Amino acid sequence: MQARQTSPRQPALFVPHGSPLFALAPGAAGAAMAGLANVMAQPRAVVIVSAHWDTTIPTVGFAERPETIHDYYGFPPELYRLNYPATGCSEVAEELVQAIDAAGLPVARSATRGLDHGAWIPLRIMFPDADIAVVPLSIQSRGGPKAAWQLGRSLAPLTARGILVVGSGNLTHNLADFRFGASSGATDVPAYVRRFADWFGDRLAAGDTAALLDYRRQAPEAMRAHPSEEHLLPLFVALGAAGDEPYASRLHAGIDDHALAMDIFAFEPGAPA
Repeated sequence: MQARQTSPRQPALFVPHGSPLFALAPGAAGAAMAGLANVMAQPRAVVIVSAHWDTTIPTVGFAERPETIHDYYGFPPELYRLNYPATGCSEVAEELVQAIDAAGLPVARSATRGLDHGAWIPLRIMFPDADIAVVPLSIQSRGGPKAAWQLGRSLAPLTARGILVVGSGNLTHNLADFRFGASSGATDVPAYVRRFADWFGDRLAAGDTAALLDYRRQAPEAMRAHPSEEHLLPLFVALGAAGDEPYASRLHAGIDDHALAMDIFAFEPGAPA
């Protein structure tokens, strides 16, 4: 697919993908994501950064028709029948490679990478017609928040060219707590989930990037909120893609499945008008 020729500057977004069941029951977070997509200017293309594509160095997907990857097990059969018929865009993929390289970061290409559930589920909710070109970009969990933020910084020039950068993860992601809720039917929310999510929202609103990058030490119960970091790193990519002194808007705050914070953030450069 050719990238669209004209499009205004795009924000960068962080959206949740929840559990795979989010595809079947998107709830309030899904409604907020769909509503956001409906009011945004249509981008030239979407760069999707999923927590579920983790590589040693930043890798850009060049597949012409990225497959829908059902990278989960033990879920209802209808989840495995879902398909997102996305089209890639080599033009935008090459722009990504050049931008990452220009920032002095290593970069690789993948000719075959498809869209894992962290990518296609939010895309299917936001752009159900699959009429916007999609380019996947990997995270590097070994690099932590700073490397993810620096990767995002390399993408900042692309947002001015109408390319929408979307980080897909969850603001909290403790699989043990999620599974406890699923198996026990617990309806209470562990206190750390809201404390951690609100700390992040407050630090983002304050523009305190230094504290955010040091969240592992500063945020309340950070290790419980994220025993591993991969589901939070796409937020740092999106934050970096907004450039200098980004302004963060918290567009939705909610909790699904006992322990998954489903917050949505939009990041734009500079202060609000």
